Amino acid sequence: MLRVSIVMAAKNYARFLPEAVESVFAQTFADWELLVIDDGSSDDTPQACRPYLADRRVRYFRSDTLGQPKAKNLGIALSRGAFIAFLDADDAWEPTKLEKQVRVFDTKPAVGVVFCKRSLMDEQGRALPAKPASGFPTGSVLPQMFTQNFVCFSSAVVKREVFAHVGRFDPLWDLAIDYDLWLRVAKFHTFDFVDEELVCYRTGHGNLSKKLRDRVDTAISIMHRAESRYGVAEQVPREVIADGYASTCQTLGYVMRASEPFASLRWYLRAIQWPARRFVSLKGLAAGALVAARGQRTKASPENAGVNL
Repeated sequence: MLRVSIVMAAKNYARFLPEAVESVFAQTFADWELLVIDDGSSDDTPQACRPYLADRRVRYFRSDTLGQPKAKNLGIALSRGAFIAFLDADDAWEPTKLEKQVRVFDTKPAVGVVFCKRSLMDEQGRALPAKPASGFPTGSVLPQMFTQNFVCFSSAVVKREVFAHVGRFDPLWDLAIDYDLWLRVAKFHTFDFVDEELVCYRTGHGNLSKKLRDRVDTAISIMHRAESRYGVAEQVPREVIADGYASTCQTLGYVMRASEPFASLRWYLRAIQWPARRFVSLKGLAAGALVAARGQRTKASPENAGVNL
């Protein structure tokens, strides 16, 4: 059986796609197929894909604006591998990524998801400084996942049986679709990771900051549903659930403090209702009030926020 199917849902990323695909071709692990799901692109995505179709491992499918959840689900449905990896068309992999992650599955067959660290690059592909990440949880990670989505999507490799068990991406959500999936997965399956930066995550070219409030609202709705319908409350202590809600609101308050100080205050006030982080939220509220009083406005940096996006 084919070992790894790589699902790449792409829409209007022709300028980035060749770098992403080349990073797949550069993998030291060769037993893979790449499924490019072109979700109704209006740019040159078909032309950008065409040179790679000479390799029979690359399969291109054109869809009619399904949206991210359905496009990714189509890729999963068409895939044939024992493991399914995800790579966004604007990101790229280091050459040893799949080799090292498949090795984890081979040595720990009970694991359902293997992820890794990420580095950051700008729109032009230049490396960006970032605070080193550490302390990623492994094993049964549901409490930690409820508090923060710590899995970079382009780093994830998932055992096929996991989707048969918990389902695929939920089309109900337009944003934070991976967070909803990981909460369902984490209830039943264990996570592991490779302690290396094997994904280059591109930032600065999208509209994350513009959609940040919508993303956090969606994340909170996902948390509510996980608590009420997925049975998360049966496995996650109440204080951890409260901390998850508070930290999500608090982080958005921090991210928006410089660019939208008055909106930031509203999110800190929302965070205060949960006692777990009340002191920190009050400190943030005071700092946000000072920024608002000074009338300072600078560019926000949501990429390193750590919210459940």
